[in-house]
Amino acid sequence: MSAVIDRNQRLNLLNIRQGLAISQERMSTLLKVSTKTITRWEKGERLPNDLEALSRLAKLKEITELGQMVYTSIGFQEFLKTPLPVFGGRCAFDLLQLGDYETVISALAADFEGTGF
Repeated sequence: MSAVIDRNQRLNLLNIRQGLAISQERMSTLLKVSTKTITRWEKGERLPNDLEALSRLAKLKEITELGQMVYTSIGFQEFLKTPLPVFGGRCAFDLLQLGDYETVISALAADFEGTGF
C-alpha cells in the first residue's frame, strides 16, 4: 500500500472528492466515516489513520484519476451516475457504496482501452 505511506501528498481527500464531484456527506458514506470526520480531514485538523478508510480512499483516487483520463469532467460524472448493463443496471456510485471498486475500475479500464460497452 504505497499510497498509504505518504497519504498527505498522495491521497488529498479534497481533490478526490472534487474529482468525483460529490458532497462531503456522500464522501463520508463512501468512506464509512462521519461527515464531521471528512471536514476535519479536509481542513487538516486530523489525518485518516483507519487502514480500511485509507484503502477505500486510495481506490477512489484510482477511479478518479482513471475517470479523468478516459472522460471529460461532465462525461465522468455521467459515467458515475448512469445505470449501466455492465453494472447489472446499477450506477457506479451504487457499486462504490457497496465497496465494489474493482468492477468500476475494470469498466473504466475497458473504456480507456476502447473495449468498453
